[in-house]
Amino acid sequence: MEINLLFAIDQRFVRQLKTTLYSIQKNSSATTYNVYLLHPEETTFDEELTVFCQLLGMNYYPLKMDRATLFAQAPVTERYPEIIYYRLLAHQFLPDHLEKILYLDADILCINDVVELYQMEMGDHLYAAASHTHLTNVTNVINKIRLKTYEAEGYYNSGVLLMNLKQIRKVVKAEDIFTFIENNRLNLLLPDQDILNGLYGDQFIAVSDFLFNYDVRKSAVYETTSLGKWDVNYLIEETVFLHFCGKSKPWDETYKGKFATLYKHYQHKATQLENNLNVTRQKTR
Repeated sequence: MEINLLFAIDQRFVRQLKTTLYSIQKNSSATTYNVYLLHPEETTFDEELTVFCQLLGMNYYPLKMDRATLFAQAPVTERYPEIIYYRLLAHQFLPDHLEKILYLDADILCINDVVELYQMEMGDHLYAAASHTHLTNVTNVINKIRLKTYEAEGYYNSGVLLMNLKQIRKVVKAEDIFTFIENNRLNLLLPDQDILNGLYGDQFIAVSDFLFNYDVRKSAVYETTSLGKWDVNYLIEETVFLHFCGKSKPWDETYKGKFATLYKHYQHKATQLENNLNVTRQKTR
């Protein structure tokens, strides 16, 4: 079983990406992992990530974004940095032979097998993703009005995004994205996520957020709305991705969230893997 993974980061999230990759490799049953990384051309961590992926038995494929080409026409500001376009237009940079890829944010922890999600049949749908707004129906309605996505089932979180590349190449165009931004500047709160929902929200397959995009800030809400079924024991057995949404992150020393210890465990094990390699190298010199 081969899985293609996609990430988009800059220099600030290298350690976090390693933690995510380590958790996927330890908890999933695929035999081959191809890691594609979209990143600014001036970054210098490709060799570091190549070595780390080799330690995990993963294949690493860096894709440096050239500002002088496609993104020269993109509206870029402090609010809309260039990197937001990377996942929206990833299909233009990924190899043509890829038909499916799973995009993940680097603040995600995998605690169960991702194969079930990856093997989902997508038909003509562009994306599969989870909506967090079913927990707050008022927010869902506001988003539909704000983005004029009345036909969409929900407002989808783009942190976990299964991409049907074969179909996306037919439908998703850079000029449509840039035009949408120009026409909706005052309404965009979460730029790339709003763009995906605004343009393509009716072409998503909805998946369970509890299973595939668990918002760690809402653990009490999940448990309450499920009448106690979705407690921590059920989560550990069933949930695939924990998503550390929001400004407070588990790698910060001040983080006090419910799953801080679990995240720090995987972060420690990923660092330990690298340290063991360095010790081995020193002994063989």
